[in-house]
Amino acid sequence: MIEGLIGRKVGMTEVFLEDGTLIAGTVIKAGPCFVVQKRDLERDGYEAIQIGFEEVKPHRETKALLGHFKKAGIPPVRILMEFEVLKGKVDDYKSGDVIKADIFKEGDIIDISGTSKGKGFAGVMKRHGFSGQPDSHGGMSHRKPGSIGQHSYPARVWKGIKMPGHMGAERVTMQGLRVIKVETEKDIVLVKGSVPGPDGGLVILKHTTRGRVKSGTV
Repeated sequence: MIEGLIGRKVGMTEVFLEDGTLIAGTVIKAGPCFVVQKRDLERDGYEAIQIGFEEVKPHRETKALLGHFKKAGIPPVRILMEFEVLKGKVDDYKSGDVIKADIFKEGDIIDISGTSKGKGFAGVMKRHGFSGQPDSHGGMSHRKPGSIGQHSYPARVWKGIKMPGHMGAERVTMQGLRVIKVETEKDIVLVKGSVPGPDGGLVILKHTTRGRVKSGTV
């Protein structure tokens, strides 16, 4: 089985479980995705499936990509990405196949990756959670980071020190999210908790064992 799927975040909602518990969840439009190309051990040195997501008009793509899609027998797509498959299972797929949200089922544990919301330039208090400096007794540096330098040795600022700068707009992965519901007809996957990125943002869903808990619990 292929390890994941491409989708878009629809938004958040609340759902009641059978026992009456109210939980917050995220709705994701997962797929449908087209199989574009197969990677095999003999030719490529590894096994994987290249899939495409979200159809686009032909004039949006280059001639090279149009030829690539034509060879696979699929319409032009916006996103191309490779996913691993179980060893020896790559031959279960062929170019042109459609992969839908039914690769996930209720109770599955998955990881979801996306690009977080961009926050622009931010100081150290907002970006890194610094506590700031005194607001009284003559203090004049309330939200500044304080000293960042060294003494005569090494006489430079260490790499990786937490500084003001661009915040957000980076790859974030939420691990161990539980699938609450799957609507195969609409390619909708509902997961417990939040997912990185804005509504409409691109996300990648992958099977995982992280966060797995006793069967029947959420």
